[in-house]
Formats: sequence, C-alpha cells, structure tokens
Amino acid sequence: MAAISLHNVTKRYDGGDVVAVEDLDLEVHEGEVFGFLGPNGAGKSTTINMLLDFVHPSEGSIEVLGYDAHADSVRVRERTGVLPEGFDVYHRLSGRKHVEFAIESKEANDDPDALLARVGIPDAADRKAGDYSKGMTQRLALAMALVGDPDLLILDEPSTGLDPNGALEMREIVREEVERGATVFFSSHILGQVEAVCDRVGILREGRLVAEDSVSGLRETAGTDATLAITVGELPSRAVDSVRALDGVSGVEQNGSVLRVGVSDSSKTAVLSTLEEEGAVVQDFETEEASLEDLFRSYTEGEA
Repeated sequence: MAAISLHNVTKRYDGGDVVAVEDLDLEVHEGEVFGFLGPNGAGKSTTINMLLDFVHPSEGSIEVLGYDAHADSVRVRERTGVLPEGFDVYHRLSGRKHVEFAIESKEANDDPDALLARVGIPDAADRKAGDYSKGMTQRLALAMALVGDPDLLILDEPSTGLDPNGALEMREIVREEVERGATVFFSSHILGQVEAVCDRVGILREGRLVAEDSVSGLRETAGTDATLAITVGELPSRAVDSVRALDGVSGVEQNGSVLRVGVSDSSKTAVLSTLEEEGAVVQDFETEEASLEDLFRSYTEGEA
C-alpha cells in the first residue's frame, strides 16, 4: 500500500483563475524517504496542506495511509507527525510543556524529556520557548512531530535554522524513523540535505510534477553531464582543443594542472585517449556526478 497517493489532483484559487497544483499524480511508498522539491510558488505548500486537509482539492483524490485525506482526516492526523514550515511557539510555555501538549493531543505515552533529549535540547526543557534560538525552535518542532511513533512524518523545511551538526542529527533521526517503519515526506530547499537522505525525489514546476525518480535516475533521464576532473603533467595546447571538439563534451575548463571536462558517460574514454594521443601526460582522473542542484536547475529552468 502506498503511504501517499494523489490522483489527478488540481487546486485552483480566485474562482479558478489561479492554478496552484495541476493534474498531480504522485505515489509515496511505505517506508521510504521521499524528497519533494520545487522553486517558490511551485505548489509544494499547497500539496502538503491538501495532504493534511487544511485545503481541499478542486479536482482529484488524495489518500494518506490508506484513508481518504478529507473524509478520514482525523485518522490521518492521528497517525501523522508534522513539522510545518515557519513553526512558531507559545512564548511563555516551556519546551517540555509544548511536547506534553502534543502527547496529550495524540493520547500517547511518550516521555517528553526523552523526546527533547533525542532532538538535542534536554537542557532547555524548562526554559520558555520564546527564548529559544531558531535552531532550538526547529528541534522542538521535530520533537513534537515524533510524538506517538507516527506512521508518516511530513517535514517541511526541517533544516531551517540548524547548524551543520544539527542538520546531521536531523538526518540521523529521519533514518532511525524509517528503520522503525515510518514513511517520511521531506520538503526542502536545501538540496544537499535532500540528496543525503532521500530514496526518491519528486520535482514540481508551476504546479506540475516534472520529474519523479531516484537521484541517479534523474541524472540518467535529464542527460546531465558528469564532470571529469583530470590531473595532467605536460599539456600541449592542441590537446585541449581536440578534447573540446569531441562529441559528448559540453565544456572544458583548465585550472593549472587540472582539466575539468563536462562529458557524457559514453565519451569519458575518448577524452582520456585523445589527451594521451595529443601528447598530454594524464596523472590522475576522477568523475564528479551532477549534483541534485544541477538536476534541479535542469528540471525547473528553461525548456527542460
């Protein structure tokens, strides 16, 4: 069973003049971490709000954990933990009181101190949340999302305000939750975080899903070139010109003894053999795959 299923979902505003999401088909498998990406205004927040029944679709159907997202919204929320973007605190309440409130709301039996320790703020349990830093507030929101061992975690910009150590701890918690059996729907602008933790990725553009695959699958589909970084000794000028002329080479940059060649997989061997044939001494080389940021640009800009 899919943890999340959207079929032909469209959401219109302003009497139908503004289309936030259009004909969206999406399935998130049980037990996976699914990255949900798109530029500002692409429809990510609208989609999350429809999953949680804060907004109703104009057309189409949505199921979450096997339930109709609208007709069975209470059951969905009982089994879902949510870290919303822009989470705000009750300034006069302590961190512990926030977590206790979440525990009472879900009728769970969690230990609030254990949850606060898990997200890295045990010493701040009795401090007023209004005095928390942005990163501490984000950790508190994550602790509240984890209440009741949810079957589904919806994390909207979970790394906001976190330093690198905090972001690493967040990723470790995500993986622990998946090992426990949860599904994670992970929306973020920090593409490195998505690439590090997600099994599959969906990319929205102007309300439409333009790509859905693993990161490696997206690379293959987009045809985004890898970069071949080649360390050379002697390098005749004609060698660089010969490499630039090869089929499958999209660009060559030289920085001292290192050549960086944008190249398709099928042309890597030709690049190396051409350099050697032209008298260059190849000392070392490595391939750098296109990053998720490169892929994101290829799917959300221009005609891709």
